[in-house]
Amino acid sequence: MKIVDIRATTVAVPLEAPLRHSNGAHWGRFVRTIVEVEADNGLVGLGEMGGGGESAEAAFRALVPYLKDHDPFQLEALRFKIANPTASLYNNRTQLLAAIEFACIDLIGQHLGVPASDLLGGRMREAVPFASYLFFRYAAEGYGEIRTPEQLVEHTAQLKAAHGFTVHKLKGGVFPPDYELECYRALAEAFPSDRLRYDPNAVLSVAEGLRFGRAIEGLNNDYLEDPVWGLEGLRIVREQVKVPLATNTVVVNFEQLASNVLRRGADVVLLDTTFWGGIRPCVKAAGVCETFQLGVAVHSSGELGIQLATMLHLGAVLPNLTYAADAHYHQLRDDVIEGGKMAYSEGAIAVPQGPGLGVRLDPERVARYAELYREMGGYPYDRDPGRPGWYATVPNERFADPTVSLDIAP
Repeated sequence: MKIVDIRATTVAVPLEAPLRHSNGAHWGRFVRTIVEVEADNGLVGLGEMGGGGESAEAAFRALVPYLKDHDPFQLEALRFKIANPTASLYNNRTQLLAAIEFACIDLIGQHLGVPASDLLGGRMREAVPFASYLFFRYAAEGYGEIRTPEQLVEHTAQLKAAHGFTVHKLKGGVFPPDYELECYRALAEAFPSDRLRYDPNAVLSVAEGLRFGRAIEGLNNDYLEDPVWGLEGLRIVREQVKVPLATNTVVVNFEQLASNVLRRGADVVLLDTTFWGGIRPCVKAAGVCETFQLGVAVHSSGELGIQLATMLHLGAVLPNLTYAADAHYHQLRDDVIEGGKMAYSEGAIAVPQGPGLGVRLDPERVARYAELYREMGGYPYDRDPGRPGWYATVPNERFADPTVSLDIAP
């Protein structure tokens, strides 16, 4: 089996409503680039990368000379062909490699007639549990804003009733820390038997991170995720707060993982199949974490169904996945895969059973959302449509005003 072509298509898939985060917002849609790797036996493997547009499509086309006639089974050679560590200082192809690796694993699984999880060591579980992913958001047609503790609790109750979540993650860093602490405590009071986690995307100062961490010590926390920036900042907070610390921002490769093992700043590493350059590096990293008694979770970077399938196969094979995975997935209105969005059951999503990644594209949906991308284009992830001229700093001191309800509808 040899690679004969690579095709990339950027799509924009609508969200229920614009989601606010510490660095800006998701402006009512996720922009993703869908990758199709065609082999000489007629099989097509699927990959996915965040962001995109003309530059991403051109970047994938530029890989065709590198990979034409490459055997998809040769995954280690693939890594060096695309993302040689020295060359990557200049071309930074880690996320391109991840999308191609997804597609090659999909091809191998289809060729052999086995699911990706069988290629990765075999399933330890048939479904992967997920946390709800709670955002402060602007209102959109059919969906109300989430700004107050009452709105947040009501939204969480709706998600719990619909999907069965028993773990809730609040994406913070939008409003002043004291206000978000009030919101977090409201969740703890409303759902006393459920577990909680808080992620302000590293925009708190060390002093604020310490104060927030100490204030939640008595709650039913999974962990406090990236309260401050950097491994050194995390180490300072970890030494003085009795809540496990997690990161997805500063342990995203093996050099950083080694540093965290030698001088621990994070107790839990959130593995992202894109950030780490594929599914296989995440499996390797999970093995290191198992050896050194670091917790493991699965990170969400705004996935559609293809990347979600990689997260599910990853979650299926990790014996030390002791935390519910993250997913933005329930925030989407639709997907580009056959059958539309995968379903939650009791807070979990079943691992696909079919060969390879176990998902296939719906051509009509791909065409519809590719056209939507052409109509709307991308959006600046690090800007907030309700705060013209604002940009985040680290640490941040200019938080949004929680007393102001904004209408950003065009």
